[in-house]
Amino acid sequence: EVRLVESGGGLVQPGGSLTLSCAASGFIFRDYAMSWVRQAPGKGLEWVSTIYVEIPRYADFVRGRFSISRDNAKNTVTLQLNSLNPEDTAMYYCVMGPDLTGQRGQGTQVTVSS
Repeated sequence: EVRLVESGGGLVQPGGSLTLSCAASGFIFRDYAMSWVRQAPGKGLEWVSTIYVEIPRYADFVRGRFSISRDNAKNTVTLQLNSLNPEDTAMYYCVMGPDLTGQRGQGTQVTVSS
């Protein structure tokens, strides 16, 4: 059974940072691209970033603020969020696969507010 468990969200002030982690199990992790997507209140899912073997891709709105990485030995994928602004407030989900359509976890809430 595929299982994705996100952690690391929280409340942070504008300009602050958070590190989101996703622990994966139930599939051969190293064989899959892994992604992060988010959903702001009242809006649809929005793709944030994908990492293939080691090559990352980012949505335009990231603009160098976020960094995705993976540890195939630990079956984890991490999203480092820097220079956060209120528009980044959303539920962040880890996704198995390269886009919005894959299986995702329960999510971790990121709230950016002063």
